[in-house]
Amino acid sequence: MESAPLKIGIACFPLIGGSGILATALGSELARRGHEVYFFSYAQPVRLDLPQEGLHFHRVEFADNALFPCPDYTLPLAVKMAEVARSQQLDLFHVHYAVPHALAACLASQMVGRSAPRIVTTLHGSDTTLLGQDPDYRTAIEHAFVHSDALTAVSESLRNQTQEIFRLKRPIEVIPNFFTPNKPKRNREEVRRDLGVTDEFLVLHMSNLRPVKRVDLLLRTIAMAKNRSRLRLLILAGAPFSLYEPLLDELGVRDRVIVRQNTAVVDEYLEAADAGLYTSEYESFGLGILETIFYGKPVVAFDVGGIPEVVGDSCPLYPFGDLSAAAAALDALAESPDLARELGNRSRNRALERFSADRIVPRYEALYRRVVAGHRRNFIESLDSLPSKE
Repeated sequence: MESAPLKIGIACFPLIGGSGILATALGSELARRGHEVYFFSYAQPVRLDLPQEGLHFHRVEFADNALFPCPDYTLPLAVKMAEVARSQQLDLFHVHYAVPHALAACLASQMVGRSAPRIVTTLHGSDTTLLGQDPDYRTAIEHAFVHSDALTAVSESLRNQTQEIFRLKRPIEVIPNFFTPNKPKRNREEVRRDLGVTDEFLVLHMSNLRPVKRVDLLLRTIAMAKNRSRLRLLILAGAPFSLYEPLLDELGVRDRVIVRQNTAVVDEYLEAADAGLYTSEYESFGLGILETIFYGKPVVAFDVGGIPEVVGDSCPLYPFGDLSAAAAALDALAESPDLARELGNRSRNRALERFSADRIVPRYEALYRRVVAGHRRNFIESLDSLPSKE
């Protein structure tokens, strides 16, 4: 017997970044599977393709009140979530990040009362690696953890780090990210021609350019490659690149680097690339890496955080900061199309086997149903415990 569809509220950041991309892809996949999905954010997520049957978007406006010294987002987010939860009788909130989304979900649930949706909180890294170290946020994050009905993390590395930092006794279920490739609108030759790339070896990097991504090391790796005259680096930037402009001239690689900013559709660039380069100091998962290997492109990256869980043994990884090894790896790929093809095929096979939507989304569905069923059991038990009116 087929299970009834769920009504799911998803709160996430709308920007180009792993959490927003996963939340958007997950919501779209859930809607395709017959669930009703309601997104909450201050802007439409960049990869949210509307209209789609079963998919709804609720914009949250920042509260700009003269009483407050600065605009507030958490409170209007909670109010919007509570309004939709009541009107649509949502089964659960799936929130990405404890702050502000899980906190808003907690407040919304209190507003709704006994029929409030359950709360599933997914950790993507910043809750632990950045805010978890800040005493001004730590207590708020712990509150969100305690009042969530389930916690998930996108990698074993992040789960272990979170449990260590917060000394959590409750379980955190690891459900990794997934990716669903789309058919590129332009072919490889068209994209490369548009980029001004001919027979050069095109190296791709995708990120939000936050300090942890170590874009400085990215550029230095290109500068150290002995084949750098044959390399072109394409950076799909989710933030302004201006901070790194002086380094291009300092390293003499300006003519080797192409920057495209806030590009929501990445598939055609992935198809056009020959390899990926990621020099992060830490990655909770590495969604950009997953997207790269899904298109059969080998990656050069450091052995940090959750990256080994994504790459496995499909491509060699290098100690953090070993730019000589990373540059030599790029040289080897550029010099040997057969090696690049072999590593790319191994990477794609691993991605398809472990990180497809068909493998990952049912795990979220199963978690949702456990959480909702547990809530319904508790509610029925609480009704049975009420004194009889006879």
